[in-house]
Order: sequence, then C-alpha cells, then structure tokens
Amino acid sequence: MDKPSTGPQIGVGVALLLVDLVLIAGSVYCVGVAGWADGYESGGSAASGASQTAAQAMWLLGGGAVLTGGGLLALGWRIPGIIQLVVLGAGAALVSAMGAG
Repeated sequence: MDKPSTGPQIGVGVALLLVDLVLIAGSVYCVGVAGWADGYESGGSAASGASQTAAQAMWLLGGGAVLTGGGLLALGWRIPGIIQLVVLGAGAALVSAMGAG
C-alpha cells in the first residue's frame, strides 16, 4: 500500500487544524456562556451548568481526537493524525479545566 507523500499530508493537517480550532473556540465560548449564565442566575454560587457543558464538550473533543486521529494514523496519514490527536486532546484538556475552575 502506497503511503501518501508529505505535501498532501501537510495540506490535510492544516485544513483539519483550522476546523479543530473553530471547534475548540466554540466549545470554550459555550462553556464560558454557561458559566456566566450560572453566575448570573444563582448570584455567583457553584456553576453546575458550566461543568456539565464542559464535560459534554470534553467528550466531544476527546472522542473527535481518538476517532479522527486514530483513523488517520490507521490509514497511514501520520502528520494529520498526530495533529488531530494533539490539538483536539489539548482542547479537551482546556475545556475540562475551564469546567473544573
């Protein structure tokens, strides 16, 4: 089986990186809005809605990292596979930390 050359892998990696950054930004925005709404409704007490939204976003980003990154690695596309695993995994950790804090 022929492995793809480096040029197309970098192109696919950059395109997926842009999509990943939009997904991470949207997740961070949703968690931030949920935290703001919880603080506004409850007068600043514990933000349960934000932690639930952060958990959902973490599963979405973490699952996306495993499915897309693992799938690309299984197909022999190492560069975009590693980019997916690292970027979406870091996004999942970021969103998880936002929900915990």
